[in-house]
Amino acid sequence: MNWTRFQRLALTAFIAVEMLIFAGAVVRATGSGLGCPDWPFCYGCWMPPSKAQDIDFTKINLEKFRAKAARMGRDPATITPESLRASFDSVATWVEYINRLISVPVGLIVLVLFGAAFAQLRARRPFVFWASVLALLLVFVNAWLGARVVISALKPGIITVHMALAIVLQCVLVFITWRGTDAPWRVPLNSGSGILLRRVGLLLFLLVVIEGIMGSQVRELTDRLAMLHSNASRQSWTLELEQSAVYLVHRSFSWIIFGSTLWLTLNIKRARGRLLWLETAILMLVMAQMLLGLVLSQAGIVRVAQILHIGLSSLLVSALFLWLLGTGREIVKGEVGAGANLH
Repeated sequence: MNWTRFQRLALTAFIAVEMLIFAGAVVRATGSGLGCPDWPFCYGCWMPPSKAQDIDFTKINLEKFRAKAARMGRDPATITPESLRASFDSVATWVEYINRLISVPVGLIVLVLFGAAFAQLRARRPFVFWASVLALLLVFVNAWLGARVVISALKPGIITVHMALAIVLQCVLVFITWRGTDAPWRVPLNSGSGILLRRVGLLLFLLVVIEGIMGSQVRELTDRLAMLHSNASRQSWTLELEQSAVYLVHRSFSWIIFGSTLWLTLNIKRARGRLLWLETAILMLVMAQMLLGLVLSQAGIVRVAQILHIGLSSLLVSALFLWLLGTGREIVKGEVGAGANLH
């Protein structure tokens, strides 16, 4: 497949967003969301302090800190320079700060992509241009939500929307990358079984999205446990999670996804005789998610497994969306060769 310069730019934006999602997963798994308790600065500075003694309280609006403490159910009177110094965590601060740094190239690359997208209008690909506009809007909205996350003291609903919009942005970038050429590649499917396979693929995509929504709710529960039982073993959290219906449904629902993926890939191989790399990747991602789910349910909320579980879920959604784009219409003569470049 011959990639255009515009497609490479869109792919670069996608990779940058994926890196940001993994960085955000690290922030959540390590409980570093308030490592920088103000925004856009960090403890009132562009460069965060490395130790409590370096905090300059003349640059910090303590009233904002106290208002945030009140939203978290804490007594605002307890927020003093002394208490902030005592609670300072250099690791959490730098984890959150690095997460913010990674977000900067995302905004810059998507802005450049938007500028380059005007050429897509001249190439009679208006949907690609408007998708680029949407991508830029999503970056701005998510940047604003990032500030709301900090100001709201990690309000659960805002965190989930923040993550969901990042995945929507990924899907938009997948579309731009796929369609930013005169001859977007196709996934070759047998004309007889192709319709059924695509419908099952669409169903699988919807199941993964639903599973992701429930997964976000489970992550909100683990965030709450991290705040309530910060000194307790993470292995003990599973016992409390099992009291939640959404956790039990989320855990059982994964087997439906696993079964649907096996059925889809086996029938694709039976119809075509082989799997393309994208279909193999989807199968591997689902199997990896099942393994990580078993680790999280049996060994406890292990941080590394939690980070990988969050990050790979976004890749799975993107891979399924790309597969659906490639099977969007029947293969015509001359396009099969483009589809063959996928394996």
